[in-house]
Amino acid sequence: MDRMDPANTAHTAGAMPWEDLVPAALLGTDRRGGAAPEAVLDAAAVHTVRRRAGLRAGAVAEPPEAAPPDERARLPEPARRRLGQLLAGRAAPAPAGGRRGAAPDVAELLPQWLAAAGLHGYKAPASALPALLDAARARTDLRPLALAFAGPRGLWLARQNPEWRFALRGAAGGAALPPTDDTEQVRRLWDEGLFAERVALLAAVRAEAPGAARELLASTWATERAEDRLMFLDSLRAGLSDADEDFLETALTDRSRNVRATAAGLLSALPASALAARMADRAASCIALDRTGDRTGDRSALVVEAPHECDAAMQRDGMVPTPPPGRGERSWWLGQLVESAPLSCWPARLGGRSPAEIVALPVADDWQPELHAAWCRAAVRQGDAAWSRALLGSPSTSSLAERAKLLATLEEDERADWVAGFVSAHGLSEAFQLLGVCAVPWAGPLGRAVVDALDIARDAGSYPWSFSGVMGLAERCLDPAAAPQLEALTTLATESEDASPGAAGYWSEAFQRLVSTLRLRAAMHAELAAP
Repeated sequence: MDRMDPANTAHTAGAMPWEDLVPAALLGTDRRGGAAPEAVLDAAAVHTVRRRAGLRAGAVAEPPEAAPPDERARLPEPARRRLGQLLAGRAAPAPAGGRRGAAPDVAELLPQWLAAAGLHGYKAPASALPALLDAARARTDLRPLALAFAGPRGLWLARQNPEWRFALRGAAGGAALPPTDDTEQVRRLWDEGLFAERVALLAAVRAEAPGAARELLASTWATERAEDRLMFLDSLRAGLSDADEDFLETALTDRSRNVRATAAGLLSALPASALAARMADRAASCIALDRTGDRTGDRSALVVEAPHECDAAMQRDGMVPTPPPGRGERSWWLGQLVESAPLSCWPARLGGRSPAEIVALPVADDWQPELHAAWCRAAVRQGDAAWSRALLGSPSTSSLAERAKLLATLEEDERADWVAGFVSAHGLSEAFQLLGVCAVPWAGPLGRAVVDALDIARDAGSYPWSFSGVMGLAERCLDPAAAPQLEALTTLATESEDASPGAAGYWSEAFQRLVSTLRLRAAMHAELAAP
C-alpha cells in the first residue's frame, strides 16, 4: 500500500476528532469512518501531543517535614551487615522439593535479632528502614519488634507510603505522645485525639500512673461508644489492682454484654474484690466434702450440685446464661462460677487441704473433668502457681493447651524443669506446644532432654519429617553454647532396615543445620555486643 500524501495526512489528522479515533482503533477503519490506517495513527500522534500540551500544571506539593531525630546508639558495622543479610534472606525462595537442606533459615532468626538489638538500645540504619517496614508488613508477628527498632524515623517514613500505613495503627498516628505527667497536653489529646491516639495514650499513662489512667477513662466513660469502651477497659489488665475495683463494679452495669463480661473477668482476677466474694459464696454452695468415706475407711470425695438457674444477679456479675452448642446449662453455669471464684476459698471450705490434696480428691458423679477444667482457668486467670502445680500433676489435665497455660504461671526455671521431665517421660510427639512457653534460650536440662529425645528418635528409625517442628524450635531456642556437643550427631548414621527411606540422610542434614544455626546465633549476639 502506498503511503498517503503528507499534506492529506496532516489534514486528516486535524480533521478527525479524538472521540472518533478510539472507536476507529477498536473496531477497525473499515467499519468506522473509512479512513486509512496510517491516517488514524498519524491523527492519534497529533492529538496526543495536543492533549499533553494542554494539560494544566499541578500544584506544587509541600515537602514533608524533616524526619525526627533518633538519639539511640548506632549499630556496630558487623551487626549492620548481618541485618542486611537477615532482611534479604526473608525474601529468599523456598528450597526445591520442600527439603530445607543444611543451611540456617535466616528469616526465622530475624525476630530474635530484633529483640536482641532492642535490648542493646540500637537504632535502625536509615538504609534498612524500607526493607524493615516491608518485613513488618508481610509478618504481623514481626511488627512490634520491627517498629520499636525502626523508631520515630520508621513512623515518619511510614507516613510517606500507603503500603506502610499499618505502622501508624495504635502508634498515635505516628505522632509523639505528650509526656504522661503533662496533664494539660494529656487531657487535650484524650479529648480531641483520634481513636488510635487515645488507645496509645491510655496505655502509656497506665504504664506510668495506673490511677491517672483510670481517672482519665472514667471522665469520658459515659460518652464512649460500646466498642471503644471494650478496648479501653481491656487496657486496665496492665497494672490491675484493688484500686480499680470501684470503676470495674460500675462497668458491671454497662449496656454492652461484652463490656460487662470483661469487667467481671477483671474483677475475678482480684481475689479480694466483692465480685470474687460473691462468686466464692455461689461456688461453695455447689461443692462440698463428703466425709462418709472416712467412717468406712475409704477416702473422702467431693460432691457437686450444679446451679439450677442463672439469675439476674449472676448475669450482672458476668455469667453468660446460654451455653454453647453441646454443653449442658448446669455444667456451663458451674464452670463459670468456679473459674471466677478465688482459689483461696477452697482450702477453708474443704478441710484445710492444700491445692495438691484438693485436686487429688475423687469427684462424685463424673463431675471431675468439668471441675478441674474450671480450676485450671481460675489458676491461669489468678496466676496461682501452687494450684497450677497441682493441676499439672492431675491425670485429668490432659489437654496440652491447658498445660501450656498453667506452665506460664510458673517461674522460668521451674517451667523448663517440668517440660524437661515431660519430654524425658513422653518424648517429643506431644511436647511442641509446651516447649513454646519456655524461656529462650532453653535452660540446660531442657535443652539436653530435647536433644536426647531427637537422638533417640533418629536411632529408632522414626519418620524424620514428623520432628521438623521441634527441630525448628531447637534451632531458635537451644543455647548456642551447645553447638560443640552436637557435632557428633551431624554424621550420617547407619540406616536400619525398618527405618523410613532416606531417614539417616535427613537426620544428618537436620543436625548439621541445627549446629550451623546455633553458631550463627552466637555470632549475631557477639556482633551486637561489640563496642
